[in-house]
Amino acid sequence: MKIADRICGWILLLGAVGHSMGSLQAYGHSPELLLWAECATLMLLLLGALNLLRVGRPGDHALAWVSFAGCVGWLIAVMAFGKLIGNYLDFRFLTQGIVTLALAGFSLRTALGQA
Repeated sequence: MKIADRICGWILLLGAVGHSMGSLQAYGHSPELLLWAECATLMLLLLGALNLLRVGRPGDHALAWVSFAGCVGWLIAVMAFGKLIGNYLDFRFLTQGIVTLALAGFSLRTALGQA
């Protein structure tokens, strides 16, 4: 399970890199939108790093709860994005949703001391 957990964390980090490049391309002409898009990139980077840190510290329940809360928050943002674009089958929505849901499950498992 640790391998799957780490893979999901790395996928989130790679998604952050892709999000950053796509944001620069799409919003390079609009600094205000680019700022908010890159803030989402920062959220992904922090959440990915937090989850990778959590995998290496299975006894740290407080870290796992923080990771779980971050995943739930990001899931809410992902759901809002899917609704805004009107397509819950969009690749971006599906990959972010599935990976974040998996990480939330891993985080909850660790927080409850079952890791």
